[in-house]
Amino acid sequence: MKGQKQQLVTIKGTKDGLTLHLDDQCSFRELVGELTDKLALNHSHGEDSPLLAVRLKVGNRYLTKIQEEELRTIIRSKKHLIVDSIESNVISKKEAKEIKQKNEIVSVTKIVRSGQVLKVDGDLLLIGDVNPGGTVIAEGNIFVLGSLRGIAHAGFHGNNEAVIAASLMKPSQLRISNIMNRAPDNHKEDEQNEMECAYVDENETIVIDRLQQLMHLRPNLTRLEGGI
Repeated sequence: MKGQKQQLVTIKGTKDGLTLHLDDQCSFRELVGELTDKLALNHSHGEDSPLLAVRLKVGNRYLTKIQEEELRTIIRSKKHLIVDSIESNVISKKEAKEIKQKNEIVSVTKIVRSGQVLKVDGDLLLIGDVNPGGTVIAEGNIFVLGSLRGIAHAGFHGNNEAVIAASLMKPSQLRISNIMNRAPDNHKEDEQNEMECAYVDENETIVIDRLQQLMHLRPNLTRLEGGI
């Protein structure tokens, strides 16, 4: 209807609690005012009422930490309401940079010698060898275009889907997330090996297999848009 005031806060009840859709075009002060009024009108409870989880959806509005805390305080002021999450389509430049770092491939050309530690965010592409006593660590996957004879730790922040691949897989120790595997002893020192990969199987055990298995085991490794 023409002339009707636009609702800045829409409250919907779900089986899990309440979902509040907050307008992302108005000023933050207007939003706070309507949120306070609507909670006062819509929220009634008895002393024995259970806690209700509240999900805030703020659309294309970026909230500062201070603004987030103000919204949480308003909701907490109503007994039996607790903020479960605040969901925004917008992130800060710092957050975007951190996401980019976690998802990019860091290319390094060097030999990681005994006593040296090479650690990166995201995936590591090492063009060189990891000598015995050397260590490579990545938040994502590890790809070694050379011999892996030292320690490799992929997915160090708890990513069980991470993989380790090497042209020559003869590590002293493999780790993926918090799962550790001693060096495989089924290869002869003078044996010529094809490229191999290590991954965590359904039994939460590190398995070493032919590199070609990765396309079936971890199809998401292909990140090209429109890739085959």
